[in-house]
Amino acid sequence: MAELRHSTAAAAARASNSPAKRDSDASSASSPFASTSAARGRDDDGKDAHRSSPLLPHHHHHKQLLPSPLRSLLALEDPRPPTASLSYRILLAVLALLLLAALFSAPSLWSSFNAPYLCQKEGITLHCPQTKEPLSLWENPRAATASWKPCAERRSDEPSDVPPENETSGYIFIHAEGGLNQQRIAICNAVAIAKIMEATLILPVLKQDQIWKDQTKFEDIFDVDHFINYLKDDVRIVRDIPDWFTEKDELFTSIKRTVKNIPKYASAQFYIDNVLPRIKEKTIMSIKPFVDRLGYDNVPMEINRLRCRVNYHALKFLPDIEEMADKLATKMRNRTSSGNPYMALHLRYEKGMVGLSFCDFAGTREEKVMMAAYRQKEWPRRFKNGSHLWPLALQKRKEGRCPLEPGEIAVILRALGYTRETQIYVASGQVYGGKNRMAPLRNMFPNLVTKEELASTAEMEHFRKHVTSLAALDFLVCLKSDVFVMTHGGNFAKLIMGARRYSGRHRLKSIKPDKGLMSKSLGDPYLAWASFAEDVVISHQARAGLPEPTFPGYDLWENPLTPCMCRA
Repeated sequence: MAELRHSTAAAAARASNSPAKRDSDASSASSPFASTSAARGRDDDGKDAHRSSPLLPHHHHHKQLLPSPLRSLLALEDPRPPTASLSYRILLAVLALLLLAALFSAPSLWSSFNAPYLCQKEGITLHCPQTKEPLSLWENPRAATASWKPCAERRSDEPSDVPPENETSGYIFIHAEGGLNQQRIAICNAVAIAKIMEATLILPVLKQDQIWKDQTKFEDIFDVDHFINYLKDDVRIVRDIPDWFTEKDELFTSIKRTVKNIPKYASAQFYIDNVLPRIKEKTIMSIKPFVDRLGYDNVPMEINRLRCRVNYHALKFLPDIEEMADKLATKMRNRTSSGNPYMALHLRYEKGMVGLSFCDFAGTREEKVMMAAYRQKEWPRRFKNGSHLWPLALQKRKEGRCPLEPGEIAVILRALGYTRETQIYVASGQVYGGKNRMAPLRNMFPNLVTKEELASTAEMEHFRKHVTSLAALDFLVCLKSDVFVMTHGGNFAKLIMGARRYSGRHRLKSIKPDKGLMSKSLGDPYLAWASFAEDVVISHQARAGLPEPTFPGYDLWENPLTPCMCRA
């Protein structure tokens, strides 16, 4: 028995000194979850408690199956001294909190990084990021630096320099062609050349053309008495061809009574050298065509000042047109609350404008075929066979010479900060493409109205007799707006911009989109919205309608500062 006990003790000693046993003991001692069990295992007179716990060996077996780094991370195995255990657990807690924060913020971060497109299109609906309305949205941020006032009117002590009736050079007669605003410019130029040649001006005739097809007379739109009386100290104006002249039809048909081939933007000296001798010879002469037949920087400053006087003071719409425009503007301001600001948008996207631009636009194959046929019919010499138009259209769009589509101007307005609550008055003809083409703009700005939607049928009935009367209403409502936005060039937009500058409304915004920048930005599908919006805001800070010093070849109607305004 003694030998048996001795051999058993020796075997136990050898087992306790084996490497596997030492590793097992060290693992049990270092594990915080096993420490209490190990302590209990040494109770009961040194008997091994592992034998009395059927669960612990199984638990210990699963711990051993985990990789060593994971056992350390889960605090099943701490490789550091016990003194560093608390700091280690605090670090784990901090990492866990950071992980939770990252999980909660992941959706917003993902949407931020995953938003390369400006807007998302769903069917005909365009979804763009929401923006907050800046405080300066309805004011020109640089208006405080502009101290200009209108000064085109005659001074009260300025004597009349109109020659007596029997000493004038003769009579001139012009056809004012095009739409209302092109006709307005022609009237201003007619007064100017009458002044240059010291001739008598016969009240211009508003000529019908192929687009407008309107038989409006001068007296149907403008206050004739005010026009003649206001300019009585500048130019002699008569209502009709003198009775003693019996060949009235010749003014419309005979080449003997017509001065042609006047170059565009001709100088004052050209009229003195080439037109005045014929007027003196024939007494009464007709001038046509008369679109843009007088320059700006090649005429005396006083003549340009006279053109401003005609445009901003002598040409007044009839009282009923003025009153209706006031009603429409008041309705716009009171649609949601009293004194609500409104934007006026001049949307140039009629079929004629789209065709004349020779630009390419998004649309179906059928639309493109129909537009090509329309262009070939209306402008055959420019269309030719159509093969050269595609590269030309791309080049024009890159240079910003194409009209903005309704969806494009909607994105620009949203980038500038205007919200879907913005009240917008739309001055436009029939938009090419109809409701589908207007859908992106209307979805982003649902408070979009026209004069026909603001006024009743009975209120508008009187003005439907003449297309130019409807155009006059649009002109005045846009002029009175808090913000005016143009989408393409043209006489309407130029005259509105110039009138707002001249009358002091340059303190409010008149936005002329940078279409060159927009064509590049809108063509980049990977441009982030924040970057796009920043580019739009910065590029339009200097395009908000402040008066600007003129330059060679400037447009008097859009920027009348140098000849017609002076320091306040």
